Amino acid sequence: TAGSSQALLLNNADWLTTISLTDFLRDTGKHFTVNQMIAKDSVKSRLDRPDVGISFTEFSYMLLQAYDFLHLYQAHGCTMQLGGSDQWGNITMGAELVRKVAGGSAFGVTSPLLVKSDGTKFGKSESGAMYLDPEMTSPFAMHQFFLNTEDSLVIHLLKSFTFLSHDEINELEVATNERAHERLAQRTLANEVVAYVHSPEVAQAAEQAGRALFSEAIRDLDEATLIQVMADAPSSTISRQAIMDGKPLLDLLVECGLATSRGESRRFIDQGGVYLNNLKAERETVDLSDVLHDRYVVLRRGRRQTHLVVLA
Repeated sequence: TAGSSQALLLNNADWLTTISLTDFLRDTGKHFTVNQMIAKDSVKSRLDRPDVGISFTEFSYMLLQAYDFLHLYQAHGCTMQLGGSDQWGNITMGAELVRKVAGGSAFGVTSPLLVKSDGTKFGKSESGAMYLDPEMTSPFAMHQFFLNTEDSLVIHLLKSFTFLSHDEINELEVATNERAHERLAQRTLANEVVAYVHSPEVAQAAEQAGRALFSEAIRDLDEATLIQVMADAPSSTISRQAIMDGKPLLDLLVECGLATSRGESRRFIDQGGVYLNNLKAERETVDLSDVLHDRYVVLRRGRRQTHLVVLA
């Protein structure tokens, strides 16, 4: 409101749920034609793809958002709506509704969407969405997400998500172009984002946990961090008694899907490609001395194929 520096946090359900469907169609729907609605980029792009389409719920959403703008204009004097570029059509419909119903002027400002290398946006409805709440996205998962950023995108994200100077980012860009294998830009991005969202200490712990994922240091992780580190790895359960008796490693590799037969297991072991808790496997059996936190064994074949064995 004019003259106030305090923001209002409102729930549109407070006004939308008080309107009947017939009243909404009569008072709001009459101001827009279907031709207008299907011409919006957000709708047109969906209609052009028969395999995707658009539901009536999604199609109607722009009318609800337009009404929200009108309500905020009338109740709180709101004259400007901000949003991502994908909201442009919805915002302009709201401004038009304000003009037609209230005779007022309303405005919209949009900013370019932050998109991934495949063109999809970073958003809560997308797969692999990042949340600030550590209960929804652990600091380790957030660190790994940004650590895995593609070279083609990392500099853009450094400019978008960090407060590094232009000179610092330019140096990282040179490093990416000349020594991409070092992934210095990605490590900086991951550390900066997690430090800003959580704390520098949490960022450091997340980086150390990531390094431990493929090193002997995995044995030193606390149980909660170990679970985070192995969250995306396949897992299976095995009886504690089997481990106490000494589980043949050849059989365990097959049962975990890291080998198709005992013969293949033997070949992988002889080639030095099997690891127990990131230590090269040199014994024929897995026993309680290999168990972490009295419950877990981390198996790895080669550089990247990991499996978490959980004792039951």
